[in-house]
Amino acid sequence: MPFSTYLDGKRQDCRELVAALGKHFRYVSILGTDVTATAIRADRNMSMVQDGRGECGFVLKMHNGRSFIEYSLDDVSGDKQALAERIIRETAVDAALQSKMIEAPVPADEPMKQDFVRENDFADFDDASLLKTCKDISAEIIAKDEHVLNAIAVIQPYQVNKLFITKNRELSQHYGWANGIMIAIYRGEKIAQAREGDGAANLKDIIAMLHAGADKVIDLAKHLSTAKAIEPGVYDVITDPSISGLIAHEAFGHGVEMDQFVKDRAMAKHCMGQYVASPITNMHDGAAATHSVASYFFDDDGVLAHDTQIIKDGILVAGLSDLASAAQLGTAPTGNGRRDSYKRKAYARMTNTFFEPGQDKLEDMIASIQHGYMLFQTNNGMEDPKNWQIQCTAEYGIEIVDGKLTENYVSPVVMSGSVPDLLKSISMVSGNFKVIGAGMCGKGYKEWVRVSDGGPNLKVKVKLG
Repeated sequence: MPFSTYLDGKRQDCRELVAALGKHFRYVSILGTDVTATAIRADRNMSMVQDGRGECGFVLKMHNGRSFIEYSLDDVSGDKQALAERIIRETAVDAALQSKMIEAPVPADEPMKQDFVRENDFADFDDASLLKTCKDISAEIIAKDEHVLNAIAVIQPYQVNKLFITKNRELSQHYGWANGIMIAIYRGEKIAQAREGDGAANLKDIIAMLHAGADKVIDLAKHLSTAKAIEPGVYDVITDPSISGLIAHEAFGHGVEMDQFVKDRAMAKHCMGQYVASPITNMHDGAAATHSVASYFFDDDGVLAHDTQIIKDGILVAGLSDLASAAQLGTAPTGNGRRDSYKRKAYARMTNTFFEPGQDKLEDMIASIQHGYMLFQTNNGMEDPKNWQIQCTAEYGIEIVDGKLTENYVSPVVMSGSVPDLLKSISMVSGNFKVIGAGMCGKGYKEWVRVSDGGPNLKVKVKLG
């Protein structure tokens, strides 16, 4: 599928508006977005096709010689001089407000013109065919076991077109991603719910994954229907890639978003160059670091995608920045400037956040534990960047006794404690690796963007409850 016809037809309008505003501002960029997102869902009783946070519009980022100013609008057609005058008038600030705005140097505007495309198979499927697939998968799961009360199948295609223009720069990008999720609701000793899901760049891969996972989600639901509460305590723990990613996301994701450095709201600001984790620990973030839901070609500030190493051999070496925070701190932007939508401000945000694989074998890691747990499936997490505390919830854990996994399931499992204590406790890192691209992340309680996280299995010592 080609780049958005709508945005392609707005290129000249954007160039003219940038030129008109450039007579008043030291730096002007415009980002045009045309995003289509759909959520297709079916269960025993109902089916639906819903909008999944699509958007279409434009946002300007301007620098007045002292500070950045942003302005969003639905369209850029019409008299550009009149539109520029309106924007100048509506973004004017008095001296009192200007003095309170964060000061930053004017960003560089390096020349570049390029159109980026990542192909997908979305055009081969319409909503009707995907809805039928969801109905078939739901029915397939229900038919496999009489204890399955209901089964939900969801497919979520997401396609992005973005156009970025400054005086010297013109970039466009077109790419897509799809997520698939299935949920089984099971009546055993108690009613339990289990889920399986993943993401891929092509819908045919998502459909194949859903069909192949039916037996697995039923088996997990059956086990969770007998799961007990965990006895609180400090345990040796093996994480699956999902939980490794949750730790990466919460421990050194938000904590190294450098707009928090500007506001002195992150402990990490004062720990650059220091050991913050075990020497066998390496962590990355970046839209170019791996291929997943947050893998774009350039960010919402027009900065090309990066692969940023956050932790190298246990040492904190870098943070994640958008254009504004990088300018304010005197560093190079890392390509992490992201917006909830064209109507929202750009912030420094995570993309694909993960631990590097190590040298250990999973079976050896499990065998090294006399009594502990292996934790699976991200539920949710919270972080306090200022005081470096985290709380992460796994959907379930499996007890390890005398170096072997048992049939004893616990659910849910809450992992909490100090970030440095947790990361410094990492004693083994497996050689396998997976990044899961099925999540959304908020900045505080809002400002949602798509993210992925993951890594290898980790052996850690941590408080569970």
